[in-house]
Amino acid sequence: MELRKELGLLDVFTIASGAMISSGLFVLPGVAFASAGPSVIVAYALAGIFVLPALFSKAELSTAMPKAGGTYFYIERSLGGALGTIGGMASWFSLTFKSAFALLGMGSFAVLVIPDIGPSAIKLIAVGLTGVFVVVNLMGAKHAGRLQSTLVLALIATLIFYLIRGAPAIDVQRYVPFAPGGWAAVFASAGLVFVAYGGLTKVASVAEEVKNPTRNIPLGMLLAFFIVTALYVAAVFVAVGVTDAEALAGSRTPISTAAQGFMGTPGLVIMAAAALIAFTTTGNAGILSASRIPMAMSRDGMLPSFFGRASERRKIPHVGILVTGGIMVAAIAFLDLETLVKVASTMMIILFLLVNLSVIIMRESRMQHYRPSFTSPLYPWVQGTAIALYGFIVFRMGSIPLLVTAVFFGGSLIWYVAYAKRNERKDSALIQLVRRITSSDLVTSSLDTELREILKVRDEIVEDRFDGLVKRATILDIEGGMSLHQFFRKVAKVLAHELEKTEDEIYSLLIEREDQSTTALRPGLAIPHIVVEGEKVFDILLARCSGGIKFSEELPPVHAVFVLIGSLDERNYHLRALMHIAQLTHDPDFDDRWKKARGPEELRNIVLLSERRRDPDLDRP
Repeated sequence: MELRKELGLLDVFTIASGAMISSGLFVLPGVAFASAGPSVIVAYALAGIFVLPALFSKAELSTAMPKAGGTYFYIERSLGGALGTIGGMASWFSLTFKSAFALLGMGSFAVLVIPDIGPSAIKLIAVGLTGVFVVVNLMGAKHAGRLQSTLVLALIATLIFYLIRGAPAIDVQRYVPFAPGGWAAVFASAGLVFVAYGGLTKVASVAEEVKNPTRNIPLGMLLAFFIVTALYVAAVFVAVGVTDAEALAGSRTPISTAAQGFMGTPGLVIMAAAALIAFTTTGNAGILSASRIPMAMSRDGMLPSFFGRASERRKIPHVGILVTGGIMVAAIAFLDLETLVKVASTMMIILFLLVNLSVIIMRESRMQHYRPSFTSPLYPWVQGTAIALYGFIVFRMGSIPLLVTAVFFGGSLIWYVAYAKRNERKDSALIQLVRRITSSDLVTSSLDTELREILKVRDEIVEDRFDGLVKRATILDIEGGMSLHQFFRKVAKVLAHELEKTEDEIYSLLIEREDQSTTALRPGLAIPHIVVEGEKVFDILLARCSGGIKFSEELPPVHAVFVLIGSLDERNYHLRALMHIAQLTHDPDFDDRWKKARGPEELRNIVLLSERRRDPDLDRP
């Protein structure tokens, strides 16, 4: 079942923004300042640069394959079932645990607003909020997105208010010395605060529910990145400039502490409330994104079918939402979340590494239907550098997170071998890449066929009669060159069998029409057509000739041929078919793609996925 497309650009922006702004801004600056000093400002900017490769790669993959599951779907389709299972489990649990931590982390700020609140009360509030977000998500992605938009816009407005009020209170002497620990400390702090950007790409998990994903996903993610990065750097800049170093270093409420310095108690309360909103948006975005992963894995047989159930009425993965909410409640109630979040951060960085590798594999497999509307700049240098960088950051995370992550990955691999492997897809971009390198012959890829269907949904292609004709059309893929008469003999032999006429009859009709005037309409393209007896007869034959067919002495050889066959009563549709062919061959890349296509099925798909006007009501298949 396809999920309902209810999320627009604002929803994408606020989901990505809300998933980022939480402890990364309201807790980490104090911890990072303790080691980097005022240069923590640069550390936040550097961390943003570090996350850009993951953003570019995820934006490319999500516009090429806007399907539920995000990271899981991309890794499984590019690297295969084993890594897909590991990536899916890691993505689901890391996002779920970090969302639970966000809700529980509100305790540090709840104390500022309600001084007498205890740990048990904080856990109860976090569990209650989880229940609220589960109910909102069960109402549909539109309602969850609407709540997210309201909360995030209120949060951004509060942060802007903080910046405006705080800027006049800045003391430039507080920035000296700027980097007391040296630039090594700056880079180390950048690695520490890198997790502040971790939620940016999680919106890809709901890509299937985004309207106009080719525009809204990359634009929403980029807007979230630039706006939130600017807020991060500016907010930390103000915090450093208005707060004594002793008070800021190691503070668990640095932004609230800074606000108290220039606005008094009201400032403390306002920014504590902003922090509570930030943690809330992270929790809501976490449930919205994480719940789509088990559904995607269930669709592929990597999890039991139970996880793939979706509401017929609301078109939402209600089982995934309920299970994800249940895991969050259990984590809040029973687990040491701080350790789990360190593990989740390690998993997140490994997933970033795999996503960049996925882009390389998808590109180099050269599948015809891998057609992202957004392509990562500076490929493959961005991806190669990112893989090395993320690998370095992972090994700096510490031995305990690495050990726990290894155990988790091992458990996921055992699940794959024991359960998921029997349902594994037998195709992936990696396998296609190996085929391309080891063989010159094209082997039809089930993944490429799936990508074609994804493109049809993404681009809202509704098949018309012309598509139906092309689907069943005979395609001649001819090596070398030939004369017009040789070509018509070959066509006549095929059509004679299909039209139950003699080969000579078909050949004579083709020659007779060509003698009237050439059907080569432009360099490289010809559309021969004949009229046959009968009623409601219309068919198409497609042909490519690598060496070209000499239709006319005045024109260069023809490489692309559309042969139209129809009865007299189909003369109106004949004109419509000519219009369709004119539209698809008008594409400036058509001739190049036609010549480079590897086999008849790629030729067919060039036509089926062409950009042209379709009107199924008037032109049914």
